[in-house]
Amino acid sequence: MTSETTVLSAESGIAGTAAFLADYAALLAGCGATCIRIEKNTGRMASAFGLKFDIAVMPAHVYVTVRENDNGESCVVVRKVAACGISFNLNALLSRLSWEVADNRLDLVSAVERFDRIRLTKPTGKWEVLILTSLANASFCRLFGGDAYAMLIVFFTTLAGFRLKQIMLEDGCDVRLTFICASFFSAAMSAGGCIFNIGATPELALGTSVLYLIPGVPYINAVSDIIERHYLCAFSRFMDAAVLTVCLSLGLCAGMFILGFKWF
Repeated sequence: MTSETTVLSAESGIAGTAAFLADYAALLAGCGATCIRIEKNTGRMASAFGLKFDIAVMPAHVYVTVRENDNGESCVVVRKVAACGISFNLNALLSRLSWEVADNRLDLVSAVERFDRIRLTKPTGKWEVLILTSLANASFCRLFGGDAYAMLIVFFTTLAGFRLKQIMLEDGCDVRLTFICASFFSAAMSAGGCIFNIGATPELALGTSVLYLIPGVPYINAVSDIIERHYLCAFSRFMDAAVLTVCLSLGLCAGMFILGFKWF
């Protein structure tokens, strides 16, 4: 889906509006929005355009139906959910666009132009994410009672594990294999605190070294979708998150097993 395709669609009336709303919903779903947020945002813009609107959000696709009135012309557009990764910045920009369309009564061409600019938004720099994630995970260690040595261990093991995750995903590796490898790498490194008795709480460093891999957003979105009765999406998100949780657990257990730690 290119910028040119969307702009050309904007000139074709109700079909262009349906295509724009479907593209918008697909990108919003891909960046981590809940089903209710997708429905509200796209419905808000459809109302501003003076059209009747229905949407069905599936785990991998969105189905948008737009019609002029109850008996008028209608158009159905299907789009695959964008594989852009979770992005709070992109989510916020897309939500702001829906309010600009509703409050400022933007026409379709203006809305499409702004949407195309939003799609070109660059993600947060990988080095900033790497450092902030490491600091956040070290803070989790402190939250659970870890001392300064444990926090230092968690910081560096998270730094190494998350960097490995970035490299593997950039190379196109399967996300499940990536989680296993990153978890194993972080756990094996943090186990050094227990082996060499570094600090007073080395076991907390080992336990919190893989927390950065917990897929919190999919879990939260799954609960939200259940509340709003989007059961298919809720189940899909929950299972994706559960599989990743199992993968990081496998990596942690493998690291402990290889280094000879007793589990009980």
